[in-house]
Amino acid sequence: MSSRIKQSLSYLNNLKKIPLDVQSVECLFSTKAFKHELLNQIAKAQTRIYLVALYLEADTAGAEILLALYDAKRRIPTLDIVVCIDYHRAQRGLIGEKNVKSTNASWYQEVERIHNLGIKIVGIPVKRKELFGVQHLKGFIFDDFILYSGASFNDIYLHQNDRYRYDRYWLIQNKTLSNSMVAFLQKEILSSPATALLNVPHIKPFSELKKSHKKLVRDLRRSYFHYQGELLTQTLSIVPLCGLGVRHNSLNQSIRKLLQSTEQELILFTPYFNFPGAISRDIAALLGRGVKLTIVVGDKKANDFYIPEDKPFSTIGGLPYLYECNLKRFAKRHQARLKTQQLSINLWRHDNNSFHLKGLYCDQRFILLTGHNLNPRAWRLDVENGLLIDDPKQQLKKLMDQELAQIMAHTRRIEDVEDIEGLQDYPEHVRKLLVRMRRVKADKLVQGII
Repeated sequence: MSSRIKQSLSYLNNLKKIPLDVQSVECLFSTKAFKHELLNQIAKAQTRIYLVALYLEADTAGAEILLALYDAKRRIPTLDIVVCIDYHRAQRGLIGEKNVKSTNASWYQEVERIHNLGIKIVGIPVKRKELFGVQHLKGFIFDDFILYSGASFNDIYLHQNDRYRYDRYWLIQNKTLSNSMVAFLQKEILSSPATALLNVPHIKPFSELKKSHKKLVRDLRRSYFHYQGELLTQTLSIVPLCGLGVRHNSLNQSIRKLLQSTEQELILFTPYFNFPGAISRDIAALLGRGVKLTIVVGDKKANDFYIPEDKPFSTIGGLPYLYECNLKRFAKRHQARLKTQQLSINLWRHDNNSFHLKGLYCDQRFILLTGHNLNPRAWRLDVENGLLIDDPKQQLKKLMDQELAQIMAHTRRIEDVEDIEGLQDYPEHVRKLLVRMRRVKADKLVQGII
């Protein structure tokens, strides 16, 4: 074992961890099961519900979740219900949507006006503009249960109609973990005057939040979860992690240590093939030392930015092609390892559905559940979190194997770099866009912030 591997493993072993009971961990395998469990947990909650996501959409599934929260509050008036979402995202329309007459925030205001039960929907402004960073923390807490997923709340994430966006869904019952996640939200976010209620008659404009906003960002860059942890190396356990920015980021640092400590096999999930430089270097190093690497990434047609050829095209629709170009270059660089199957690249596609999975599975021991996209934006701009499970005795292997089999059911393995489409295969309008972006080096800029 090299000194780098030893140091990285030592870092992970020395994280203060929360013991887990194997019977308290469950994995869900579909978007419909996720929605069912959300509604089930809302209905069962007795003391608190804290939902943290990028957005809660004003559509059929979003309304079902929000009205379920109001029903729960009506049933138990003392129930503490807080929804934390991105401040900017809540006050605009969908990307490309014009002539927006109402927003998610105006819908929240109307629902609260009708029901008047005091549910808190809190907007978190991570950056002055959404383009440069968003509230990307994830996790849904119901009393002592945590339902963790990278999903937000809308029709496609909750499989309301014919299409779905596939993510990971893990349900964990642990009082220490749930308390630490709620305490983090209360201390670092909800107590900040930089946050704003989005379902009150007057939503504070960002101009009124500017002074306190700087402190919020500064605090988030140094924030961490508080809990009574233990040094555990032979016990099933969990560590909550978070971070914003490149420095002092425990989540980013742990991701690197996971990559650097892997000796046998790493499985990596990402919806966007666009690694930060640090992750690219760690991946090259682990391949160099013979680690078996499986990458599961969405096909460009399973990317949530993909625009079908029969629909009007806009610039944002070039992103899936940019990511595919990244993937093709990576495959070309590691063609020899593709041939020996040390490297396995698996493209996920199922009908017209989309792919949103993130995380790592290292040496059948460490499981990282996260909303972190493993891309430059998540690395530098968004506030992120994750749950790192340490499973030294492989007590959760059956669940991981089931989840992995479900994911792989709709993938195809890349055998050769020529199995991946390139510039010459794209529609003419896409080729022109990408060539123009490359000419002025805008492709690098775009991939750094989206």
